[in-house]
Amino acid sequence: MPRTVHDILAHADELAQRFEDYEPSEHDERDPQSYLALREAVLSRSRAERSITEAVAGARAHGYSWSSIGALLGTSGEAARQRYGSTQDA
Repeated sequence: MPRTVHDILAHADELAQRFEDYEPSEHDERDPQSYLALREAVLSRSRAERSITEAVAGARAHGYSWSSIGALLGTSGEAARQRYGSTQDA
């Protein structure tokens, strides 16, 4: 439904007034430390996953079976192969 220029300007004026009248409350504030903690946890998980991937490749290079790798990872050998194996290793 088309709007007139007058309608658009009136809405813009209403939004501008709401912005001008806004008074922040303590509930509007966010703790940046909780966000930084989450970010650090995600980065830590990424580093851990990279380390596991490298360790799995090393274990495979030294002859460890997918079954034994999967057992250490808490999963089946097939699941470990699907997650960490390459097409050459299948």
